[in-house]
Amino acid sequence: MSADGENSADIFIYGDIVSYQWDETDTSATSFKKDLDALGDVDTINLYINSPGGNVFEGVAIHNMLKRHKAKINVHVDALAASIASVIAMAGDTIHMPKNAMLMIHNPWTLAIGNATELRKVADDLDRIGQSVKQTYLQKAGDKLSEEKLQEMLDAETWLSADEAFEYGLCDVVQEANQMAACISEEYLSKYKNVPEQLKIQGKNHQKTVISAEEMAKRQRIADEAKANSAYINTILGGMF
Repeated sequence: MSADGENSADIFIYGDIVSYQWDETDTSATSFKKDLDALGDVDTINLYINSPGGNVFEGVAIHNMLKRHKAKINVHVDALAASIASVIAMAGDTIHMPKNAMLMIHNPWTLAIGNATELRKVADDLDRIGQSVKQTYLQKAGDKLSEEKLQEMLDAETWLSADEAFEYGLCDVVQEANQMAACISEEYLSKYKNVPEQLKIQGKNHQKTVISAEEMAKRQRIADEAKANSAYINTILGGMF
């Protein structure tokens, strides 16, 4: 909560957008709802983002929670809002980006197996989901961004600077550069095609933490739960980024 007497509160998305939380830096729709509910009756929410993205449906749910909330939403892209994290950012009534922050947009994708009929359905579903996500960007951008130009950028996996995001209406306020480091793991480095060189260097230099036996046991439990839902996850409703 704010210490200056204003009826406002801060909330953070600093890590991957996931269905199952591996650690405290991950954010799922369920964990975000708990954080949002814990804020209570506030007039202003300051959402701080530094995320490489993740599961599209979890992110869409988070975006819609924010859009439904009665509070004014101030979004601060502290370093990176990539993929579905950029869609979450579009929920902001005002989006702030330091000059050294980045916004990345691309078409949704998934992993799928099956016969030709099943794979054609996956492709059709991806198109429908992509169209829905595209409207989120267009609604924020207004007349600063045409649908044709947006589709061109989505097809190319485009990494936008704060100034470029402002030019296209995807950011409202460009601020002075800060010292925040963009958050992107090696997993996401391998998934994205056009990762800026400075983010690749940060990813390679990222130090792996030692995982305790307790943490490994927790992760195994989560993995077992995920396997139990494998039939669901292997459809269009899972693994989407």
